[in-house]
Parts: sequence; structure tokens; C-alpha cells
Amino acid sequence: MKTLNVGYLPIIDHLILGMTKEKGLQKSELNIVKKFGWNEIGEAMKSGEIDIAFMLAPYAMDMYYSEKNIKLLLLSHRDGSIVVANKAANISSLSDFKGKTVLIPFQASMHHVLLHKRLQEEGISVGIGKDVTTEVVAPGQIPMMIEYDPDGFIAGYIVAEPFGTMVVNNGLGNVMSLSKEITADHPCCAVVVRDSLIKENPDVIQEFISALVDAGKSVYANVESTIKTAVDFLGQPEAVVSAILKDPNRRVSMDKLMPKAEEFTYIQNYLMDTVSTPALSGKINVDEFLDLSFATAAGAQ
Repeated sequence: MKTLNVGYLPIIDHLILGMTKEKGLQKSELNIVKKFGWNEIGEAMKSGEIDIAFMLAPYAMDMYYSEKNIKLLLLSHRDGSIVVANKAANISSLSDFKGKTVLIPFQASMHHVLLHKRLQEEGISVGIGKDVTTEVVAPGQIPMMIEYDPDGFIAGYIVAEPFGTMVVNNGLGNVMSLSKEITADHPCCAVVVRDSLIKENPDVIQEFISALVDAGKSVYANVESTIKTAVDFLGQPEAVVSAILKDPNRRVSMDKLMPKAEEFTYIQNYLMDTVSTPALSGKINVDEFLDLSFATAAGAQ
């Protein structure tokens, strides 16, 4: 039986990995490697500690630009992030972000695109010397940053759940916007696999991708069961996970996981041409970066 070393972060966006591990596979055993920041995921892929990563799609594009030894096979979710205002900063509208810092989880991220897009729509410039500056903070550290900012120097942040709802439930933040309200059905994290693993074990990878697609389709079929899996796999509080997965607005979706080339073209153009300082090393051939054969065989939508 093949061992698949898979890296992930304890965020709702990576829940289908936990659901797949819980159900089990016939052709492989999953060695799950938990990381706490996006740099850790990237370094684990580069060092060979893991061969599969649930990671930010734009970050994967940047890795492909320099390494060209990986392929993006599947999205792990759509939507799922949240913009939260720091209560201590007395934010009542986006214009109150001016003159302050907003936290993002990574420069090469959909979060960066979404925040920049939303603030630009309000006529608020983003970048060094602009109306709003951004600071990169690992997702799991953001709640602590807000807790230890009683003077409100940080205006707020955009991040994957549960690190938005966690701060709101603790009374330290207010929801400004769900990411799906900025751009509906946006991609964010994806399943990235090393080329050598794909070439040597295509049947194993196909089973894994098919299992992820099936897991995504079943997330809301039995919400109570999904919540239990999320609590166990992610190690996050049940009250927070329940609030996210039971939200009638369906903050995150996992049933449409087919990557779309045009979405990645838009993302790289935005991060290279629109933000004040390019957030990617360079542009890639998106069609060569994506391998949609496994998602297609799995019946991904």
C-alpha cells in the first residue's frame, strides 16, 4: 500500500482531507502532516517532507514558476474566508480602515486579491505609503494578534475560517463581509501534487482525488457528522465549527472543485499587474500548471 504524505492547515478549507482520511482508501494510506502557516507548507513541499499539499492556489502558482515539478489537480473548496474588523479599532465601515494595518495570511493568496479588490471599490488604496497597509500573519496567529491589540492599531483582517468566527465569538471582532460577497464562488486553496508521484502512481492519485470529490459532495448531507469530523480533524472548537457549517448562507462550499484556467489567469494577472507591488515571481502557463484529468475522471463539477 502506498503512503501519501499530505500537508494541510487546520482550517475549514481543508476539511475534505479529514473526511477522506476518516473513510479510508484502498490503494494508499494517508500520512497527514499538520502545518500552521503557508510558508511551512511550501517548505515541506520543497524539502520532500510531503508530496501532496493543500495550499493556497496562488502560492502554488508561484512555486510552479520556480520549480515546475508540481501540478494542481483539484480545488479543496470555494469561498470560505471572512473579513473581520477589530472591535478595538472602532471600525464601522471600510473607510475606517484608512491609516491602519489589515492582516492577510499570505501575499500570494486569493485573500490578497479579495481584500485589494474590495477596498479599491471603496476608493481605498492598498500598499506601502497608501491608505491601508497589509501585514502577513499566519492564519492561526491572527486571533492572538487581535487579542493583544487593545489600542486598535490593526483595523482587521481577511482569513480562512475558523479564525474569523473564532474572534467574533470571543467578542473581539465584527464581521464586515464574507469572501463570497466580494467574489462569489471564488477559488482559494487547492490540491497540489508532485509530478513524480503522479507519473509513478496515477491509479493511487486517481483514487485519492475521487475520494476528495466524493467527500466534498457529502459535506452538507449530514452536517452533524461533518461537524464532528471537523472538530476531531482540525482541533477547532465545536461551537465555532458548528456556526460556520450551519450558517444558512453556506460560507464555504466543497461540491464544485473543478479548477478553471480562466480563474487562475485572472488571479495571476491581478497579483502581478493590479496590486501595488507584484505578489508573484512571474506569470506561468496556466494550462501546463493544471492537470484536470483526475478531477474530470472523478466527476468533479
